[in-house]
Amino acid sequence: MQEMFKINRVFPEDVERIQTSENNPHTHDYEELLIGVEGSLEHFIDFESTKMDAPFVSFVTKGKIHRVIPYLKDGKCDIWAIRFKSEFIPETTFQLYTYYHNNANIPLPADRCFKRMETICRMMLEETEADQPDYSIVRHLLSALFTMVESERKKLVPDDSELIKTQSSTFKTFLVTLEENFRRPEGVEFYAEKLFMSSRNLNIICQNIMQKSVSEIIETRKLIEAKNLLMTTDKTISEIGFELGYSENAYFTSVFKRRSGQTPGEFRKEMQQLIS
Repeated sequence: MQEMFKINRVFPEDVERIQTSENNPHTHDYEELLIGVEGSLEHFIDFESTKMDAPFVSFVTKGKIHRVIPYLKDGKCDIWAIRFKSEFIPETTFQLYTYYHNNANIPLPADRCFKRMETICRMMLEETEADQPDYSIVRHLLSALFTMVESERKKLVPDDSELIKTQSSTFKTFLVTLEENFRRPEGVEFYAEKLFMSSRNLNIICQNIMQKSVSEIIETRKLIEAKNLLMTTDKTISEIGFELGYSENAYFTSVFKRRSGQTPGEFRKEMQQLIS
């Protein structure tokens, strides 16, 4: 996607076209927010397939493998699809990565708050269709929309201190450093030194924000990439392990099974059956 921001809708006449088109699991270089007003959606993400009826919200972070298939319900379908680059609302986007990790889909009640979400979507669409659209207005509207979504999400999973926690600049820097280095065979000490702090303090920050140790977060990032490669390439398991910094195939397989409950081969076979 070349644009910084794009918004459109999926209507009943679009459903059959999408269902019959080539639609394999894929990634993209932008963030995507889906607001389901009517109809239903089958969403493959986080290596699981979920079908949900509207109203719902689904957020797909950049780089995640996913696939969406819309369906009619009572002959109706109306799904807003909002796509934007990470830098369009960078601070909000960072918070979203934490909020929606392994929790991409959120069912919502069809109440006043959800109707206001629809109103904001219409306002953003109208602004983008203006002769001279003002994207600063769109940016504020999108931030407001995510604020509403987050308010609803907190009602399902209350955590009053979460927003404060995710504002940790140290943790944000750690995630950036991890993204640049997770393929290397580096441990906690490497990242702590990069951040000019002790391993203990970095672990405390990660436990406060993600309830995981630094080692667990590193392994999680490697595991996500391993699953992506198992799904989208023909590389051997040993090749994937080596690419992610594991010098021994047996150790890579052991870590993968401990973290996911399956061997890499079992995971690849299950995903091939699921998406075929």
